[in-house]
Amino acid sequence: MSLPKISAHFTEKALRLFKSQYEHNEVYRDFCMHISRTPASVKELADIPFLPIEFFKTHDITSFNGIPELEFHSSGTTKGPALKSRHFVDLKERYEDSILNGFREFREGEHKKLRLFALLPGYLDNKNSSLLYMIDFLSRSGLVEFMGYYIDDFQKLKRDIEWSVGQAECQILLWGVSFALLDFAAAFPCDLRGHIVLETGGMKGRRKEMLRTELHATLSSAFNVTEIYSEYGMTELLSQAYSKGHGLFRASENMEVLIRDVYDPLQLMPVGESGAINVIDLNNAHSCSFIATQDLGRRNVDGTFEIMGRMDHSDVRGCNLLSI
Repeated sequence: MSLPKISAHFTEKALRLFKSQYEHNEVYRDFCMHISRTPASVKELADIPFLPIEFFKTHDITSFNGIPELEFHSSGTTKGPALKSRHFVDLKERYEDSILNGFREFREGEHKKLRLFALLPGYLDNKNSSLLYMIDFLSRSGLVEFMGYYIDDFQKLKRDIEWSVGQAECQILLWGVSFALLDFAAAFPCDLRGHIVLETGGMKGRRKEMLRTELHATLSSAFNVTEIYSEYGMTELLSQAYSKGHGLFRASENMEVLIRDVYDPLQLMPVGESGAINVIDLNNAHSCSFIATQDLGRRNVDGTFEIMGRMDHSDVRGCNLLSI
């Protein structure tokens, strides 16, 4: 079996973190014991157990004592706080460092100043949104010039974008939740050639789910761009992965993606074969760094990965997910 080649340095850190979280995270330890995966039996990366992401809805997943500085909630499409994931972060600097490092990796080699327009109506209603925190922090980081949040005033958004397009020294980054980008594209298509349209968050129950290729083709045509960028992140993680087109994501340096067998969740799949996505997030040292998501995907030989859809009966929520 050809498993992904992961650096010895990353593997060592992951194994060390597994032992620490086994010791300090009661929920994770109980899960590991239930499936007979303990530090005594975990000798390599493939042995580490991945906590089903659903646990974040029913348990407090923490590896620290004390009061968290941040608490994030998933947006969800169903009512009731018990059905939403909660992520407790011990130190706000932990998430802010992750945001900065991930965004700098995403922009490595790019020198144009970014002018960020945020079209995230579904998130503005969730004050505990990790994505909203990320955009707010980026707006103060000096890495972008923040132009503001837009909800449903598409006419103003187009007017502000067209004003910025005329300024050659900057590059526009239109960062939007998928359903809102589609609504904006239908009402006010505009020429963003040479600029960036980045989608995230899926349809959030506002529109029928659609193939990523169909979504990107629609947006590319409306905004006159050759590629649609994407961001892959979720409430339960601190790290992000970005795609600069073709649906190919690259994880940040503290994040790795493995693929598991959908019929045998303890079995990993070879490179190039599809299955369900497991995420290792070293930045989640305060919580759980080993999460079995409900996303379907594939990891490629070059280290990129693709999101292919959702597992059957999964909740549709804000994690940049499109159905097959």
